[in-house]
Amino acid sequence: MAGQRVQRLREEIKKEASDIIRKLKDPRVGFVTVTDVEVSGDLRHVKIFVSVYGDEQEKTETMEALQRATGHIRTEIGQRIRLRYTPEIQVKLDESIARGARIFELLRQVSSAEVKEPGNE
Repeated sequence: MAGQRVQRLREEIKKEASDIIRKLKDPRVGFVTVTDVEVSGDLRHVKIFVSVYGDEQEKTETMEALQRATGHIRTEIGQRIRLRYTPEIQVKLDESIARGARIFELLRQVSSAEVKEPGNE
């Protein structure tokens, strides 16, 4: 039963955090996607994982802006989702999409290199 509650809360926080981040007025916040949310068992701590589109400088600026906005995000989540305690928020950069794209590219290069070898004809 508690597992279902945590799962529902994860999905709700993911939806609301995505909406809150999209509406932030900070010009440093670039194109951000909320990829996942982790909620602690006692529902007092939340990690929001985000993917940021852009180069390293844009990612750094966006993450700095999001770190500064955690208080605002927490307040908004507290108002939108009724819980006994509003959870502490941490925003973490999720590099899994970029890492997956890099692995895919490396596999593609290995595959094309194998086709070009003279002994494989």
